Amino acid sequence: MKFDKYFPAEILRNYIKYYVVSESDLASEYKVFPSTGLVIGFQYSGNLATVNNNVENELSSAGITGISDGYKIFKNSNHIGSVLIFFTEIGFTYFASHPANELFNLSTSLADIFKKAEIEAVEDRLQKVNSDAQRVKVVEVFLLSQLKSLATDQLVMAAVQLIYDSRGTIRIKELCEKLCISQSPFEKRFRKVVGTTAKKFASIVRFNTVLSQLNQTKSLTEICYENNFFDQAHLTKDFKQFTGDTPENLKRLL
Repeated sequence: MKFDKYFPAEILRNYIKYYVVSESDLASEYKVFPSTGLVIGFQYSGNLATVNNNVENELSSAGITGISDGYKIFKNSNHIGSVLIFFTEIGFTYFASHPANELFNLSTSLADIFKKAEIEAVEDRLQKVNSDAQRVKVVEVFLLSQLKSLATDQLVMAAVQLIYDSRGTIRIKELCEKLCISQSPFEKRFRKVVGTTAKKFASIVRFNTVLSQLNQTKSLTEICYENNFFDQAHLTKDFKQFTGDTPENLKRLL
């Protein structure tokens, strides 16, 4: 299996974290845990489906997955090849007119977001190139063609940074006080740009902080204390929502 990262051109680095060219010869089913940015995928070979209650839903060969507050199960065919675009926390809003929160918990066709002819043109170009560098270039040219000249929402940027600085433990009331804004207009701006509420975003940041600590020598009690969980039962409840498993089981696997 291949999962190779490529970094964007300088002009896109505030909006795109990285690209990934992913290939696998074997069909497989796998979980994807919640992350803090939207993801676009172009399949240049093979097929991809989501699995929900043992029912498969085949996805478009060019699709986008919004921020989610739970894990998703995907199933790929044999000989799949994909170019993935991982957006920064604020990145998607600079390429599409759709508010990011409209994609919350969804995986949908890119033709629902961009002009169908433009997506088909990208897919056609991907079929005509042979190297990973060329595939990334095709996708990057498309992104550059869609990039909008928008002023950065500095308040949302500051909110995202404060949430990361607290490792997802900051309360929204405190966040609004620090930013000198009332909660209702703040939440509206945050959802539109980031793709979910500040509270859910913070919980995803905290979850990923915990996930990164599971392969360390810290006990679950220590992890609970460091990440402001009331007790281990609260940690387990959140963790099962995000992963479908307990932190104890995942810790044993790491």
